[in-house]
Formats: sequence, C-alpha cells, structure tokens
Amino acid sequence: MKLSTRGRYAARALLDLACHQGTAPIPLKDVARRQGISLYYLEHIVMPLAAAGVVRSSRGASGGIQLARPPQEIRLSEILRLVEGSLAPVDCVADPARCPRAELCVAREVWLELDRVINAVLDSTTLHDLVKRQERKAQIEDPAVRKDGA
Repeated sequence: MKLSTRGRYAARALLDLACHQGTAPIPLKDVARRQGISLYYLEHIVMPLAAAGVVRSSRGASGGIQLARPPQEIRLSEILRLVEGSLAPVDCVADPARCPRAELCVAREVWLELDRVINAVLDSTTLHDLVKRQERKAQIEDPAVRKDGA
C-alpha cells in the first residue's frame, strides 16, 4: 500500500486542526500555509471530509474549518478511507471476484494478513494520538520546551 498525497495531506491538515483547535474555525489558508499544501488542492481534499462530517466549514470573514468531533473520535483509518478509498494492498483483497485465482492463491493469504495489520494500526490510531506524538517530537526537537528540566 502506498498512500497518495491526498491521504498524506489530509492527515497533516487534520492534525494541524487538532493541534490548533479552539472555539473558532481556522482559515483553510492558514492550514495550507503551515503545512506547505496548495490551498486549491487542500480545498479538494477537505470536501469529502466535510461531506462525511469529519470537519465542518463556515463561510464569511470569521469562517474556516474545524473538527466536527473530538480528536479522540477521529481515526486515521476513517480519514484515509474518505480521501483514498480502499486501503487494500491489492485489488483481490477487497474484492476476490477481481481475480480468478483468488481462492487458490497463497500470496493472497499474505496480502490479507498485511491488510489486517495495516487496518489494525490505522483503526487504533486517532488524531489525538497524533497530537500527542507531535507534542513529544516538539519537546525532543526544542529542549527549551522540555518539561523534565533536562
């Protein structure tokens, strides 16, 4: 499985929203600037996320986007499936009818196992988990931010 830029950028954009969340929507141009993503491309990535209720957007002078649910409730698997579609490593995993050899193929057994492992990781990782990882990285990269006094 190889994620496209859509999947990677969607994860980065939603992580950005989770890190900067508050009561007011965040202008999409701010997310695009911070993440180094074209605003035009980010607008297209956000559409399926908004349609699925992962983010909500508002127009106007104080408009922008924000998470529609708490970061603890948004799984990485949900984000990626919305913008990427199937995460199966090969077509026969998602649809055995696509290959006449599916029932006899021992390699497909490995692809199914790989699919289970990938999904387990993505299903168990939330935006909240990514925020915590980001905070740990920031502490390591900037010793002045470290809380342990070291």
